[in-house]
Amino acid sequence: MEVHFTPEQEAKLTQSAAQQGRNPDEFVRQVVARYFDEESRFADAVKRGEEALIRGESLTHGQVGKRLERFLQP
Repeated sequence: MEVHFTPEQEAKLTQSAAQQGRNPDEFVRQVVARYFDEESRFADAVKRGEEALIRGESLTHGQVGKRLERFLQP
């Protein structure tokens, strides 16, 4: 597979790869792998959320706000 980047994107990839001591090809492969891992985790989280809603496990906006306040308190 061949992917074409704009000159600006290629420069950013080359710079990021160099900062991490990798060649650009290796860097792109790692970025794509992380993207697919994150995409999978997100899809799983959405599925768990939908299943919880079906079971009737949900919070109101106010309940979420209160939980966040408690979570963020020192």
